[in-house]
Amino acid sequence: MADRMDWSPRRPVLAVAAALALAGCGERSGADAPPQASSAAAAPAQGVQTRAPAPAERSAYKVELVASGLEHPWSIAFLPDKRLLVTERPGRMRIVEPGGRLSAPVAGAPAVRASGQGGLFDVVLDPDFARNRTLYCAFFEPRRGGAGLSVARARLELKGGGGTLRDVKVLFRAEPTLSGDANIGGRLVVQGKDLFVTVGDRFTARDQAQSLASDLGKVVRIRTDGSIPPDNPFAGTRGARPEIWTLGHRNAEGAAIDPASGQLWTVEHGAKGGDEINVIRKGRNYGWPVITYGVDYSGARIGVGAHKAGMEQPLYYWDPSIAPSGMAFYTADLFPAWKGDLFIGALKGRRLSRLVLEDGRVTAEEPLAGELHKRIRDVRQGPDGALYLATDEAGGQVLKLVPAR
Repeated sequence: MADRMDWSPRRPVLAVAAALALAGCGERSGADAPPQASSAAAAPAQGVQTRAPAPAERSAYKVELVASGLEHPWSIAFLPDKRLLVTERPGRMRIVEPGGRLSAPVAGAPAVRASGQGGLFDVVLDPDFARNRTLYCAFFEPRRGGAGLSVARARLELKGGGGTLRDVKVLFRAEPTLSGDANIGGRLVVQGKDLFVTVGDRFTARDQAQSLASDLGKVVRIRTDGSIPPDNPFAGTRGARPEIWTLGHRNAEGAAIDPASGQLWTVEHGAKGGDEINVIRKGRNYGWPVITYGVDYSGARIGVGAHKAGMEQPLYYWDPSIAPSGMAFYTADLFPAWKGDLFIGALKGRRLSRLVLEDGRVTAEEPLAGELHKRIRDVRQGPDGALYLATDEAGGQVLKLVPAR
């Protein structure tokens, strides 16, 4: 039986296995201190939400250990045979058996630059994976002059308890190549034959988020064969990179399709304050670094403030920052009260945020799994209806939330 921790409104912790012990878990940093709002926080624009109230009833759940011994796991994918495929930031993919056993690293993974925030990022399966065994992965590719975010397609050959990537082909390389290793992005979403990629501003090049000649600070849209859709908004614009779908993003590390509308949503890191959820609409400018609800780490103002004509406002934002990573809409029946809600992992916040949605707006926010004191890197709804989490640490884990009773 899996190790577990129970959490309900009446009993905070009923049982804690050694693998989930709170003592000594995770890194120690300023993230453990009570977060402070940015001193220059702006009032939200009309219709923009922040600091939603708690729901009327708290969730009852328990946390089960799925796998441990992973090094900074970044992404979880569900194979048709009930096994998991997990990426580790240093550049490995592993297959996780139902009992939690880890395979040897999958052979044939692309080479990565594993430094700072860089390495192997998201992995997603093709919608027809059961037939074609195709997957897509994002990674920090070593290049002449530095490194950059790239996306590859490959075929996963499964044999015994392990696997090999065959026919690896790079579909997309974000340009320009730079020497830094922060604010890289790396989330992928497949919708039919479209592949959306989040590209960070690389921290030192934030002004390029407003340039159509650069992929930095963008959401890009390509086909799953690497071609550029002719109806991309800037495909016919002189000097623009044709793969750009939206611009003005800082560093989105969570993305998912809203099942109610079919639209792409993202969640991105602000600087000091200003983490935000955006509903992604073709060709729109989401403002970074011209507008933001945060300030620079020095406390200095960024851009012109929080509002500017022609630039999109977020649906929801956090100040102080939670450092969001991973996003999933809940559509299963295992937790009836969660159906239609949005879940976002938090690195600095060391929790899972449940956002209650009604008619596309946030009506409540509930922090979950805070008792674990873990940096949550990824969140996925599993085929069994449970919510699966990847924890960002040297001794990383895959956990799952299931009903408490």
